[in-house]
Formats: sequence, C-alpha cells, structure tokens
Amino acid sequence: MAADVLIDLDDESLLNRLQESREELFNLRFQNATGQLTNTARIKQVKREIARCLTEARAREITAAEAMSIAGDAVGEDTDAEDGENR
Repeated sequence: MAADVLIDLDDESLLNRLQESREELFNLRFQNATGQLTNTARIKQVKREIARCLTEARAREITAAEAMSIAGDAVGEDTDAEDGENR
C-alpha cells in the first residue's frame, strides 16, 4: 500500500489499518515458525506497511500539536500577574 492512500484515510481508519497489519504480521510470523509460510517476502511488506501507518499517525500528531500551539498563541500572550509583563 502506498503512503498516499494512508494520507486519505481518517484517523480511525488509519488505526484500524495499523491494527490489521499488526495482526497479519503476527500470523505471518507464526506461519513462518511452523514452516507453513511460502511467501516470506510478505513479512517485510507488512512491516513496511506498519511503519508507514505509524509515520502517518505521528505526522498527524505533530500537525495537531502545532495547531494547538498556534491557537494558544493567538488567544493571548502569557502575562506575569505580579509584574504585568509579557513573556
């Protein structure tokens, strides 16, 4: 799955995709340990998909934190009650 597809997902869908990928990786590792896995390259693909999901989730967290910071700065500046000075 390409990263551009993940960008279009909402937060809940992204977390669902992450959970599904982690479950698939668990199953693939189990199959590999028991000798039932025929396509071992799939493990690497799923690991990368998990990394892409985590990267997108973190990018959204950073964007949200920056938006909160900017919104907090726009509301008012910090003032010191004792001095009345701006920080």
